[in-house]
Amino acid sequence: MLEVRVKKSFGSFSVDVDLSLDEAGVTVLFGSSGAGKTTLVNMIAGLVKPDEGFISCGGKVFFDSKKSFSLPPDKRGLGYVFQQGRLFPNLSVKNNLLFGPRFCGRPFNPDLFAKVIDVLGVEHLLSRMPNYLSGGEIQRAATGRAIMACTSFLLMDEPLSSLDAERKGDLIGYIASIPGNFHIPIIYVTHSEEELSLLADRVIHIEGGRVESVEDREKERPIYC
Repeated sequence: MLEVRVKKSFGSFSVDVDLSLDEAGVTVLFGSSGAGKTTLVNMIAGLVKPDEGFISCGGKVFFDSKKSFSLPPDKRGLGYVFQQGRLFPNLSVKNNLLFGPRFCGRPFNPDLFAKVIDVLGVEHLLSRMPNYLSGGEIQRAATGRAIMACTSFLLMDEPLSSLDAERKGDLIGYIASIPGNFHIPIIYVTHSEEELSLLADRVIHIEGGRVESVEDREKERPIYC
């Protein structure tokens, strides 16, 4: 269970969220641009410090303002996929993947490494440098690196926003397969109705920095080749 009770102010805008998430499936944070979705995810990841509140996952405390405690990002066991992938340009795809466990101090697991390569279809990319990858290939490699680092939740902040329709369709299939293949829950940020309908097991609707609603959903469950 991920518990998040946080407040954060940026001038006239503030985020004030209190929610609990089960450690299963895909939870979509849905709302318009500027609603506070990315800020919330960044607070969970430890990239933005809340003004006050409490964050814990599976009983492990990430943040507690009353105790002036904030666990560093690399100790939280979270994988993070950003909008632009952010692969290290001086490392091959293989070495980007291997950086994941090194970043979080997780022992290298050769079976997990082999499964990531197989499930995400990146074997033919392992020797390539990021400059020679398409947008979709970059996001697949970035997703693999995040899975290699992850021991709790996988955070994905609009990972399809820079892709064209064809590559979006391809990557949605890979993302949808992650919880079942790796037993990793996903928190997925988007303002796309299509992505929500194809990926969400549950939806948290955020507007103006507040949770407006929480609902369970049936996926459209498309068939991927």
